Amino acid sequence: MLIDDDTFFHVACERLMRRSGLVKKLLAFPMAEDALEFLARPDRPEIDVLFLDVNMPRMNGFTFLEEAVARFGKDFCRMIIVMLTSSVDPRDVERARQFRAIDEFANKPLVQAQIEEIAARLKSGGRPAA
Repeated sequence: MLIDDDTFFHVACERLMRRSGLVKKLLAFPMAEDALEFLARPDRPEIDVLFLDVNMPRMNGFTFLEEAVARFGKDFCRMIIVMLTSSVDPRDVERARQFRAIDEFANKPLVQAQIEEIAARLKSGGRPAA
């Protein structure tokens, strides 16, 4: 699952993941509120990995995480969460460290090696130990 307001980044991620052969389906949302609605659906597929942009309009990535944990509890955090940014602001990295739900903080753009590392993590049992 990808939550990012940059639709060009959606296309680039989809292409990267399709070429990797490791991702069956990418669910992409330009607005965090739409992703929250999707996650609340009882018939939604299980999400293995969430790529979440830090800076988005209306609801940023940190606010999304706070809301998701408040609404869905610990079940929400069973997926691997990768916080994405194009920012070089060290405050973003520091804030990400305060969220136990975030497994990785990565700079855009994503690269093949990152997708392979996350796929290996999933294959070996999912989320890393806290």
